[in-house]
Amino acid sequence: MGKLIEHNSALKYRIFAANMETKEQQDLAVYLSPAYFIDSDSPDVIAFAKKHTEGAATDIEKAVLLYYAVRDGFFYDPYNVDLNAEAMKGSATLKRGSGYCGEKATLLAAAARAVGIPARLGFANVKNHLSTQKLLDLLRSDIFVFHGFTELFLNGKWVKATPAFNKSLCDKFGVAPLEFDGINASIFHEFAGGKKFMEYLHDFGTFADVPRELFITSLQEHYPHLFDTNDVEHQKMGWKKQVS
Repeated sequence: MGKLIEHNSALKYRIFAANMETKEQQDLAVYLSPAYFIDSDSPDVIAFAKKHTEGAATDIEKAVLLYYAVRDGFFYDPYNVDLNAEAMKGSATLKRGSGYCGEKATLLAAAARAVGIPARLGFANVKNHLSTQKLLDLLRSDIFVFHGFTELFLNGKWVKATPAFNKSLCDKFGVAPLEFDGINASIFHEFAGGKKFMEYLHDFGTFADVPRELFITSLQEHYPHLFDTNDVEHQKMGWKKQVS
């Protein structure tokens, strides 16, 4: 009788474990599938991902290689924000060769999914204490809305990766670039040289694809002048306000 109870308990545990594993796989499926903005099925994205992960044996190795390929291969450009849906795709950033934080995070997520790594996006409002006067003048604020990063599912946990600031840009500011090892979170600089660099104000959470409407609404709320078609000065500074 005791052996029967023990057998039944072991069987129930195996069924429970199998159900949990199936649920986890189902939960991760959306973070592996192509999406509109995280277009991991784009031939260009697939080719990019395969090129930069050639020879990598593990998901962590692949993730690290892709992180540096996006961080340093694409210049951080916060001045040319195109809100057209097509322009916000990962494949569009790949073709353009530059992008702001959210665009670079989207490209990293797309490339990761293309090689079988679950990926999602995270966004936060931050206060930037080390910005150019040109950008502060454009935004009329030191609050950066919807600053984006990528989360990659590696070794059973989500790991944050922020590929926004390329090394050459960090060198210009005298700030060490954010490194990524696939194990520890690589999130926005909080301190640089003992000075405050980034201050986190609001966390929007994580998303399986770019929440474009929320993004645009947040921009309109914080930077209404950038959506004023009569504001010629800021139009000349490169802000593209196509919202279609």
